[in-house]
Amino acid sequence: MSITLLSSPLQGFTDFKFRNAFHKYFGGIDTFYAPYIRLDKKLVIKSSYQRDLQPENNNTLNVIPQVMTNDADDFLFVVKYIQNLGYKELNWNLGCPYPMVTKRGMGSGLICEPTKIDHILNRVHNETDVIVSMKMRMGYENSEEILNTFPILDKYPLKNIAIHARIGKQLYKGNVDLDAFQRCIENTKHKLYYNGDITSVAKFKEMQERFPSIDHFMIGRGLIADPFLPSMIKSNTLEYPQNRWQIFREFHDTLYNEYDAALSGPVPIKMKMLGFWEYFSMSFSNPQKTYKKIKKAGNRKAYQQAVKDILTNEKLK
Repeated sequence: MSITLLSSPLQGFTDFKFRNAFHKYFGGIDTFYAPYIRLDKKLVIKSSYQRDLQPENNNTLNVIPQVMTNDADDFLFVVKYIQNLGYKELNWNLGCPYPMVTKRGMGSGLICEPTKIDHILNRVHNETDVIVSMKMRMGYENSEEILNTFPILDKYPLKNIAIHARIGKQLYKGNVDLDAFQRCIENTKHKLYYNGDITSVAKFKEMQERFPSIDHFMIGRGLIADPFLPSMIKSNTLEYPQNRWQIFREFHDTLYNEYDAALSGPVPIKMKMLGFWEYFSMSFSNPQKTYKKIKKAGNRKAYQQAVKDILTNEKLK
């Protein structure tokens, strides 16, 4: 059975600059989900969202926009916006676990309200022709919440439901709940995608064997921590290319230069790259030591020297 790999949307990371660089240097991802559009009750698309979805910024990629909302009017506004750009599918985020989102009844905080989900989907499917897909957690408080939504979701022609196999209040802590994901398979007619803790080829194979009916797998944090992972999964290999760190260095430098040109001043670019290095450092035997070297770099020259030192001297996992 052939598999499809998808990039999970990570706010602050997987924008068009990252997506294009990743596609150029690593490949392996069939579809990228763009980080969510959120309106905050103002029917205005922020300029950052606009840049991220402009077709000219994504002309070599298969990209699906995403919306974060608990309001039908907001959803319909975003539908119109993305359709004007030529997109045919909109993914609805019911997966975000962060309290600043869930306390407002959005993301995984909305899964416990199937009546509201029904109202929004009913309006969207009656008032537009957009293709709707879902990104969900098991629930926020417990994994029964998603099961209670399936009778509602099964009423609509959703393209798919991508499920991160944790509940919202876990954030990214603790183990994924594979038994709960199996219950999802058994309780919906919709096509499911698996998401959660695919951090190595071995982990992927474990999930593939556990869920033989699943042929779409979504990779989030693991894709940033090890950018070679999707292509290695596709090639069914445990071997990295011999010029692994040359490729990574070119990827890193492309990212750095792209963000440096877009951001103003040394502090924003340092904070942006620190975020990436929280994940990049996981490829090394001592992630804390690796990350500390980056964090201590006080200026551009020191940062570049720290990167050079890491790629030359640090031991790999």
